[in-house]
Amino acid sequence: MQLRPYQQEVARTVLHSIQGNLGLTFSVEIARQGGKNELSAHLEVLLLTMHMAAGGSSIKCSPTFKPQTIISMSRLKERLNDFGFAGLWVTEAGYILRLGNARQIFLSADESAAVVGHTADILLEIDESQDVARDKYTKEFRPMASASNATTVHYGTTWDDATLLEEVKQTNLELEKKDGIKRHFRYDWLEISKYNPHYQAFVEAERQRLGEDHPLFRTQYALLPIRSGGGFLTSQQIAQMMGRHSRLHCPQQPGIFVAGIDFAGESEQLEDEVLTRPGRDATVITIAQVLTPGANSPYTEPLIHVLEHYAWVGQNHAALYPQMVDILKNVWNCRCVVADATGIGEPIASFLRRSLGNKIVPFKFTQKSKSELGFDLLAAVNSGRLKLYRQDGSEEYRQVLSELERARGTYRPNQTLNFFVDAADGHDDYLMSLALAVHAAGRCQPRIAKGQSHNP
Repeated sequence: MQLRPYQQEVARTVLHSIQGNLGLTFSVEIARQGGKNELSAHLEVLLLTMHMAAGGSSIKCSPTFKPQTIISMSRLKERLNDFGFAGLWVTEAGYILRLGNARQIFLSADESAAVVGHTADILLEIDESQDVARDKYTKEFRPMASASNATTVHYGTTWDDATLLEEVKQTNLELEKKDGIKRHFRYDWLEISKYNPHYQAFVEAERQRLGEDHPLFRTQYALLPIRSGGGFLTSQQIAQMMGRHSRLHCPQQPGIFVAGIDFAGESEQLEDEVLTRPGRDATVITIAQVLTPGANSPYTEPLIHVLEHYAWVGQNHAALYPQMVDILKNVWNCRCVVADATGIGEPIASFLRRSLGNKIVPFKFTQKSKSELGFDLLAAVNSGRLKLYRQDGSEEYRQVLSELERARGTYRPNQTLNFFVDAADGHDDYLMSLALAVHAAGRCQPRIAKGQSHNP
């Protein structure tokens, strides 16, 4: 079987535990797209082959049946065919693959899935263990290995220090100190790059795009856990946002201008959770220019220069409507405007769309959409592409800086992010408006022509 050295190391160790009936539990962290699923499929083919006469069952669970479990089943079918078993394996009950007397069972680890009653005689695999609920695993999956003292393998990438995978990993590291048996395997992107130069080029580009400290790069590629509840931005990240360009009240030359609008309101009712922001009382527009990197620039994506802020406190939205239209259309001629369309913002965004057409992009805050907004904002900050106008002594500059410094970040178990300013610490109107402007810039990227430069 064609496996890379780090995959072979895991496979040999797992097989040793199975053949010796040692019943060990392993944790395997492999950087995203580093071959974790291929390792699992190859192991499954080998075990089915070894037990096709004697019989026995292996079980693999994934956080969801669709698409994760279905993808795992499809991959195993492909590998069985690759190794000459086409026409010999059969499917049973829609979730079991049988080769001779040996079975590979695929189950969902979704909290609502009914899985009790299955037994793992050979191997128990927990795929994307960081996304599996601890109680589900402990009460329903872990006992499946008990009757035969079956070996267990947890696969995944890190997230925070409270996941099932991290718990198993820490237990394994402690056990390793006691008996010297290696139970935890970790292969980050640097290890995988030794064997795949194309992978190295891709991840290096992701590192430039996202920045090394971006949560997704840290967890998916560097395999470093994040810790929830801290500051959203570090002082170093905020310092990196400090630009040298001047604040402008109107365009000085033609360009691509975008805007993000956060509307004042007392609270937001999200589709999948309630997010209360009791201190939010300002409507804020952030104007930014999207600039094409020069031919010799280290940047591969457009730069985003914040040029202007507009803020209104305690003013009626209907009264502001003509002024906002004038600013967005006549002053800046914005190519794209992303407007908060959650709760009270929905009718206002609709009114603006009637006047400005498709330039207005309504944005509904949900747990998922806000998480993506936060990750995109972090990517723009970490890559150095997002710059504020230089300090001008204004209240707007002071406020945006204050919100950036006070912003908190919470990373959820489902690998989503919430970012906000706690009500006790002030508002987050400028922060959200800035994030929406970055989103607008992402929807409105200029064509990059060789030799073209931008104004600093």
